[in-house]
Amino acid sequence: MMNIEERVARRRRSDDGPRLIRSYDALSPAAHVRDPDGRGSRLEQLLDHLEPAFGGALPPNAYVWGPKGSGKSALVTALFSELDRVGRDTRSSIHTSTRVEDAGMAEFAYVDARDTRSEFGLQHALLDAVLDERVPKQGVGSDHLVGLLNERLARTGRTAVVAVDHLGERETFPLATVESFLGRVPDSVAWLAIGRDPPEEYDVGIETTVHLPVYQRYALVDILTSRASRGLAHQAVSHEELRRIATWAEGDAHDALAALFGAAVRASEAGERTVEAATVDAGMEAVPRPSVAIGRVLALPENRQRVLRRLLDLDTTDRSIGATAETIIREDSLDLSAATVKRFLYELAETGVLHRTRAERTDSLGRPPSRVEPRFPTLVFRQVFDATYGR
Repeated sequence: MMNIEERVARRRRSDDGPRLIRSYDALSPAAHVRDPDGRGSRLEQLLDHLEPAFGGALPPNAYVWGPKGSGKSALVTALFSELDRVGRDTRSSIHTSTRVEDAGMAEFAYVDARDTRSEFGLQHALLDAVLDERVPKQGVGSDHLVGLLNERLARTGRTAVVAVDHLGERETFPLATVESFLGRVPDSVAWLAIGRDPPEEYDVGIETTVHLPVYQRYALVDILTSRASRGLAHQAVSHEELRRIATWAEGDAHDALAALFGAAVRASEAGERTVEAATVDAGMEAVPRPSVAIGRVLALPENRQRVLRRLLDLDTTDRSIGATAETIIREDSLDLSAATVKRFLYELAETGVLHRTRAERTDSLGRPPSRVEPRFPTLVFRQVFDATYGR
């Protein structure tokens, strides 16, 4: 996970007074905390499902689903991180004591489908998460990877449960891709898929499902309060403003955190020591509704992120997509042609990262040209991009 806090801190000017923002990671919707709030019952449901793995048996394949911002990734990443830690400690203790009763505990691994660019890349990531040895990236096919996985796990008697996140998005793959690969080693690996689509939309046998609905407002206020206490100066934002963000977000923790992050950035840029109503308004305005998850945008290749970053500095109200592309290559150091940038803009509109609409005016007769506008949290993206790549 990228460390937003360290990268931003390197570029922030220092001053003698107390900082409004103490931790960018604590506020970011792209970062997950160790102990997520508001999903205790779903955590118990997942633990009940995974309990056979604590003794080495494989649980049935499962699917965790729900809308954007319902805490799916936060819950699963926190749980699998802890289970992986416990498993490593257990395996270490086996080598240093005579206790062997826990030797059969399955291994737990997490794979983010957003980090892969092809079906083979996803398969490779699944193996890399499970196997300790280096997995070849070239000159091998799916059959070889399955054989390697089967042979290594069968030889050692190991079993594994792999969580595969963000399936079914525009840039990722459907659940069936995971099943067609890991389903060939059912005695060694079980999968836990995470996505937004209802399970009935998949033609895959799923024995267990865990549904996470949108957050209740009180739960979302608790999440914002917890994150603000970690990420902002003491009493930097009022409970009333956090309630207002939670009400506006309508149960979506991603959008709520993006608005709080943006509000804090605006207040910090203005030299303020608290987050007031005006900056909360600015933070909410910087999160389109509906909004694409910022994690999807940050998973894009760097050249596309650079195009998006430059787009944020332009007024595209009366600018066609073609004119926008020309401006981007003229005023930025991108090693891309106008045709390539134009293609990127159309592709990003097709995947929903940008919204394609009509320009407000045109200098020629006929229908106004198309233009694009962001469909992602702009202040969050700007801050993270600038901290990562510089401006």
